[in-house]
Amino acid sequence: MVPELRDLLGTARVVSVPMTSRFRGVVAREAVLFEGPEGWTEFSPFVEYDDDEAAVWLHAAIDFGWRAAPPGVRDRIPVNATVPAVPADDVDAVLDRYPGARTAKVKVAEPGQSLADDVARVRAVRDRLGPEGRIRVDANTLWNVDEAEHAIHALAPFDLEYVEQPCAGVDELAEIRRRTKYMGIPIAADESVRKAEDPLAVARAGAADLLVVKAQPLGGIHAALRIVAEAGLPVVVSSAIETSVGIAMGAHLAAAVPDLEFDCGLGTVAMFVQDVAEEPLLPVDGFIPVVRPTVDTMRVSAVEASADRREWWLDRVRRCYRLVEGTTAL
Repeated sequence: MVPELRDLLGTARVVSVPMTSRFRGVVAREAVLFEGPEGWTEFSPFVEYDDDEAAVWLHAAIDFGWRAAPPGVRDRIPVNATVPAVPADDVDAVLDRYPGARTAKVKVAEPGQSLADDVARVRAVRDRLGPEGRIRVDANTLWNVDEAEHAIHALAPFDLEYVEQPCAGVDELAEIRRRTKYMGIPIAADESVRKAEDPLAVARAGAADLLVVKAQPLGGIHAALRIVAEAGLPVVVSSAIETSVGIAMGAHLAAAVPDLEFDCGLGTVAMFVQDVAEEPLLPVDGFIPVVRPTVDTMRVSAVEASADRREWWLDRVRRCYRLVEGTTAL
């Protein structure tokens, strides 16, 4: 059952963690940390999300803090590097933060940039990783079908592992998959899973070759595992750019997925200037461990949010709690 609101608020710490590069238009990631009977947990829906969507993330935080994680089949998770929409000249500096990573996820279709910028960035990643490295690109729904087809052709010479969410809708994903199938580049669905009323619709429609799943947006580890089982497609477990506490939730999800064919997007603590854990879940030799990190109070104090942001987040917790209260889905 859902814990009492006072139990959540009694341990709540609101943080604003600075990032090494602008990502999703922000330079600091805000989050609320709670301590439950199972350990620390995180609530960090993006600020633009409404309460209905954010409540799913609170459900996930409660699931991880107040319910034992399912048994895992691995104790460490292979992770990819994440390359924001930086200039090509900055790629090496980004990849230096992911020692041992054999895979890079490269952001493309950034507003205000061109396809030429994307090509240059992906070329720089390929030069750094060499022919054995794996490159996947993520457009975050920002291409239409024609733009996606043109871009995939332009990026295909760099031997893409897959293209993540090139278009927004399930029908558009199905169409771009049909148009580019002869190229042998798989299509992955992210937003069409985590932001959909029916996260299985994309699988039923045959609109993707694999799914990107994230613990918080899907309501927690147990809910995400049910979706993975029902979808019947390969999955990549990824982060929502969380602190080490949220990354630990994703790592426990990845540990419990029966077959993990792809490196996971769980190395993103490397995108922060600071973190909240005694031992941040940074990639080492291309892996992160499956652990529950201990939160360091001094580190938390160093990134504590301002008083007005703290009150904004606690009000958000109260509102979202009313939407989660009474559920027995945990």
